[in-house]
Order: sequence, then C-alpha cells, then structure tokens
Amino acid sequence: MPKVSVIIPAYNAMAYLPETIANVLEQTYTDFEVIIVNDGSTDNIVEWGGQISDSRVKLISQNNQGLAKTRNVGIEESQGEYLAFLDADDLWESTKLAKQVEVLDAHPQVGLVYNWVTYINQQGKSTGRTVCYQAEGDVWAELATKNLIECGSVPMIRLACLEEVGMFDEQLSYLNVGEDWDMWLRIAARYPFKVIPESLVYYRQLTGSASKNCELVAKSFRAVIEKAFADAPLELLPLRNKSYGNFYLTLGWKAIQSQAKDYEQASYCRLQALKHDPWLFFSQEHFRLSIAIAIMQWFGTDGYQQFLTFMYALRRGTHNIFSISQ
Repeated sequence: MPKVSVIIPAYNAMAYLPETIANVLEQTYTDFEVIIVNDGSTDNIVEWGGQISDSRVKLISQNNQGLAKTRNVGIEESQGEYLAFLDADDLWESTKLAKQVEVLDAHPQVGLVYNWVTYINQQGKSTGRTVCYQAEGDVWAELATKNLIECGSVPMIRLACLEEVGMFDEQLSYLNVGEDWDMWLRIAARYPFKVIPESLVYYRQLTGSASKNCELVAKSFRAVIEKAFADAPLELLPLRNKSYGNFYLTLGWKAIQSQAKDYEQASYCRLQALKHDPWLFFSQEHFRLSIAIAIMQWFGTDGYQQFLTFMYALRRGTHNIFSISQ
C-alpha cells in the first residue's frame, strides 16, 4: 500500500502532462502512486498512458464530467493514507512530497499541509512572483476571506478527513473553478492546518485557462462564499463582506489576465471590492491591480505585456541576488 496517492485530473493536457509526470517521478520521496484521471480528453492521452512503464502510475478514463467528479474518481481509486492533488500543467519541487509527509506524520491532528507557490509562464519559466501565506492552526476565518491555498497542486490532506467532510462538491463541477476552495474550507472547519514556508509548487499561468474566464469564476466564487457562510457563527458573518471584497479583486485580475485583457471590467471589479470592504484600498493587491489597470489604459495591451516582461526579469534578478546572499 503506498503512503501517498497523487491524483492528477487531465483534460486535453498533453502539452504539459508528460513533463508533469516526469517531474512527479523525480520526487525524493518514493512511496506513492500516481492516478491520472482522463476526463474525456480528445488528445492522445490513452495511447501515451499505455507506454508508461512505471508501475506506480495508473491511467483511468471517463466521459467528461468536470473537475470535482474527476478528483472524486481519483480519490475512490486511491490506496494512500495521504492525498496530494496536482494539476496536469503544474510542477513540484523534488522535495515537495517528502516535506509534506514529514509534517503530517509529525502532527497527527493536522488535516491539511500547504506551502508557498511560485508562478511560471506557459514555457515553464518563473515570473519571479512567489505567493507566501503564513496562517496555520485554526485558519477557517482567514481562509474564508481569501483562498490561502494558491492552487489545487499545493495541499496534501489525510484521506481520513474525507470521512467527516465528504468528497469534492460535484454540484460545483459545471464551473470547474472553486470546488477546491470549498473543500479546503470544509477541512479547515474541523482540522488545523500547517504551512511549510517554502516554495514547493510551480503554478503555470495559461491565458486561456478556466481560471481566467471571469464569468465562470464569478459564479463559482459566489457559490463557495454563500455556502461557506450559510452555517457560519454570527460573530463570523462580518467576514462575508471582506470575502466578497477579496473575490472582486481576484476577479479584476482575471479580467486583466484573460484573452480579452479587459481593463474596464477590472476597474468595475476594483470598485465593487472597495464597496464591500473599503479597507482594501490600503492593500497590496489593490495597489498592484490599480497599477496594472493604469498601464493597460495608458499604453494598451502591448505596453502592458512589455511592462510584465520587464517586471518578470526584475523580480527574477532580485530573487537570484537574494538567493546568492543567503
């Protein structure tokens, strides 16, 4: 029986999936199985999967049913004590599984362990941005206002948690966005979290991905927020407006990052964020979004892209200098 089950949903992901699987097989921790769930792909994933020689890797195929159902199928097929989820286009540091297993083994009361995340572009090159959260223990209130688990490729959870909180909510499956945040909230309501203050996940940014579809994200986040606060204690209900404020800032970024590069939609979302939580005006995210909107408005999408290229290079250089100094 493997200690860890790595579950990888895949939908027309062959542009990145072979690299992702090779990356997993290079983990320093080796007591794991990999379950790839093909969610009705129309690429050559089945033929490719049949050529994998590593016995730890298994490919399951189903008709297209959405991300929540796909992850649930992977869970049902899993044998591990711990579950690690990985999107088909993301990558891990080689020590990711080892460090997360060490935390869960040492803290049997903890239900989920997460870590920091570095953004990469479509070519797998770092953008220089690393997202760092420090919250651990009882994190529900903070998690309800903003998803601390930057992407679905980050957490490792105990399979035993699902006996109490249930599986991924398939009612959200048509959205393909937000069902992970809903799951982490349900776990946080009953179990403490731990954080590893290291960047162990590389989150690939794809312009055409579902997470950049603003209308889709809006429907999903509203559903998750309303579900989360439906049974919240009265003293936590004021956090609902803060949650919506952060949601609108996130939605503003999705508008900027979408194929449409819609800065007017981003401006509307920024205004809605401040209506729900005026204190967000002083936040770093509001400042960053405001700069992005201004640059796109003044210099157009080409100018904004040039600015991003410059900022990515600057951040990578700063990161390299800091790393050398350590």
